[in-house]
Amino acid sequence: MNALIRPVARTLVASVRAMAVLTVLSGIAYTLVITGIGQVFLGDRANGSFVEDATGQVVGSSLIGQSFADAEGNPLPQYFQPRPSAAGDGYDGGASSGSNQGPENEDLVAAIQARREQVAEFNGVSPDEVPADAVTASASGLDPDISPEYALLQADRIARERSLPVDQVRGLVESHTQGRVLGFLGEPTVNVLELNLALDELEG
Repeated sequence: MNALIRPVARTLVASVRAMAVLTVLSGIAYTLVITGIGQVFLGDRANGSFVEDATGQVVGSSLIGQSFADAEGNPLPQYFQPRPSAAGDGYDGGASSGSNQGPENEDLVAAIQARREQVAEFNGVSPDEVPADAVTASASGLDPDISPEYALLQADRIARERSLPVDQVRGLVESHTQGRVLGFLGEPTVNVLELNLALDELEG
C-alpha cells in the first residue's frame, strides 16, 4: 500500500511546487516587470494619457473622446465639436461600441442626412462641405480625434463666438494637426480636447 502512496505523494508535491513557482514567475514577477517597463518608458500612456488644463487639473484623456455640450446636450458654439458617438448616450466609456449599422441601413442613412444638415446649419456652411467624420461615429464610439477638414470647417464659427481673428484659429488647428503615422499610415488628425484647451489658453 505504501508503495502505491509514495509515487502519488511525490507527484502531488511536485505539482504543488510547479504551480507555486509558475504563479510567482508568471503571476507576480512578470506583472511587476511589465508594469515597471511601462512606467519607465511609457509612463504617460500606461497611466491613462491624462490631459491637464492650465491649472494642472485633469480634464480628460487624449485617448478617449468627450462631448463639448451644455447640460441639455446642445453643442457649445465656442468649442470645436467631436464626431458623433454611438457609445451609450455619447462618449460613454462604459459602453464603447459602434452602431453596427451598415451603409444601406435606412436609419443610418437618415441619421447621416440629419447630422449633415445640423452641422451645416451650426457652422453656417453648405451641406456639401461637411466631411464624413462630422456625421459618422467611429467603431469604438470614443474617437478623440477629428479630421483637419472638420476642424477647419468650424474655425469661422469659433472665431466669431470668441471674437478672435479667424486666421489665428486656423493656425491653432494647423499647429495641432498630427500627420500620418510613419508618414504614410492612416490620415492626419486633430485631437479635439487638446485643441479646445489650447483655444482656452489662447484667450488667456
